[in-house]
Amino acid sequence: MHFKRFETDGRARRLAKAHTIADLRAIAKRRTPKGAFDYADGAAEAELSLARARQAFRDIEFHPAILRDVSAMDTSVEIFGERSALPFGIAPTGFTRMMQSEGERAGACAAGAAGIPFSLSTVGTTSPEGVHEANPHGRNWFQLYMQKDRDKSMSLVQRAADSGFDTLLVTVDVPVAGARLRDNRNGFTIPPQLTPSTVLNAIPRPEWWINFLTTEPLTFASLSEWDGTIGELLNELFDPTITFEDLAWIRDQWPGKVAVKGIQTIADARKVADMGVDGIVLSNHGGRQLDRAPIPFHLLPAVRAELGDDFEIVLDTGIMSGADIVASLAMGANFTLIGRAYLYGLMAGGREGVDRTIEILTSETVRTMKLLGVSSIDELNPAHVTQLQRLTSIAREPGQVSQPQNTVKTNTVTQKRAAAASAAVSSHANPRRPKP
Repeated sequence: MHFKRFETDGRARRLAKAHTIADLRAIAKRRTPKGAFDYADGAAEAELSLARARQAFRDIEFHPAILRDVSAMDTSVEIFGERSALPFGIAPTGFTRMMQSEGERAGACAAGAAGIPFSLSTVGTTSPEGVHEANPHGRNWFQLYMQKDRDKSMSLVQRAADSGFDTLLVTVDVPVAGARLRDNRNGFTIPPQLTPSTVLNAIPRPEWWINFLTTEPLTFASLSEWDGTIGELLNELFDPTITFEDLAWIRDQWPGKVAVKGIQTIADARKVADMGVDGIVLSNHGGRQLDRAPIPFHLLPAVRAELGDDFEIVLDTGIMSGADIVASLAMGANFTLIGRAYLYGLMAGGREGVDRTIEILTSETVRTMKLLGVSSIDELNPAHVTQLQRLTSIAREPGQVSQPQNTVKTNTVTQKRAAAASAAVSSHANPRRPKP
């Protein structure tokens, strides 16, 4: 028995106590003013979309195969033409330096070090050039909100292309801003304004305020200045006239890969795939737009069946663990994106906190794969997972029997796909789909 060595670095000491993303969230909440934390943590209206997306991952059952050699692991995947060392990347997030002053630079540096993609938002707080400077040899993606001022939008797209960004994520679920009620109740504005309540909230969080007031002023990739609420800003920026014809035009302007983010129906997935884009991101915007939107993880098997094995599908929304990532890959996703999990790490400890997020998710992903008896991402398939579903559709036709609303039952699409793949699980090497 011996005494544990005392860690003198306070940031390292607190991050070492975080063993899950939930632990990072708790640290972030303690260290970040309420307005900034709630902007990252919250969702639209009653926040049902976010809660349901997270519950969907809890409602899964894994099916491990035993006596497999899992001593050597390969967590790499190919996505949009290049290899990623891990099956997840960092999602685009807006106003990131308001959560923690290191902002997108911390995320881009951490992503580059881990060998995974980093995504910059149109409403990010670092320029495309700044992200490239922070991650000069890694993969950077740019997420586009088409603005009413289309020349300004395409100028920003050109700057991303000139900075070496290889993939464009065209986000299509934002004709208007969702009702982010936490922000409204907090009176959260850009730039943050001091009120008696914010001053009181800042007293136990001096480091955030010192960093905010002493680092470079908050600037945005897409606008020079703004003085109002975030919802007002987004409604000013978003163009509600965007159509499929505009999407085709945007696709033709970008020299690299194009993926469409915000797909929430099978019909829309089919339509954009037929347009010739390189992939889609199944996402309900982290529950931040339309509340009660479809659950991306539940939608995944049907979209995969519709589009076939060769089309690239990324899953976003609700991912809080490596087990969530593994389940997504098994059910047909090629890749996943993490948003809030990254921001919790950033708020908990800057660049080191983002590193800790990636470490936690990597460890959980590898452990889950080993316990399932697989040694590479390609071996995962639907027979490894059963989706259990709490909410089922009420019958629409007269005379049909409605399903009970609060029972847990097997998703039938998952059940059929798992049965079809069950024979493959019995072998040691069972590729989920042919490599491109």
